[in-house]
Amino acid sequence: QVQLVESGGGLVQTGGSLRLSCAASGRTEWKYVMGWFRQAPGKERQFVAAISWAGSTDVVNSVKGRFSISRDNAKNTVYLQMNSLEPEDTAIYYCAARTGVRNIPSAYGHWGQGTQVTVSS
Repeated sequence: QVQLVESGGGLVQTGGSLRLSCAASGRTEWKYVMGWFRQAPGKERQFVAAISWAGSTDVVNSVKGRFSISRDNAKNTVYLQMNSLEPEDTAIYYCAARTGVRNIPSAYGHWGQGTQVTVSS
């Protein structure tokens, strides 16, 4: 079993930056594709970004140019750097390990507990 723990969320003003971290432990077959999702109140969980073990990335268009994903395989950690944050980015951000083949929530079999990001206007 894989345990994922997110950190780095918080309250930030519009235009600010945050870096989220996700540390994996347990039975870490670290060659998972790792992803970040977010869920705002009353909305469905939304794909944000994913990164393969080799470093190939996929970022949703709505945050492209502002958010970037990276990973440190030696530390079993994946990061989400978020710049130029907007109130619309307010959500709970989840880290997940993909066990399927698509960047949709049902293809991710392991999830962290989430970290709250709040962007004030």
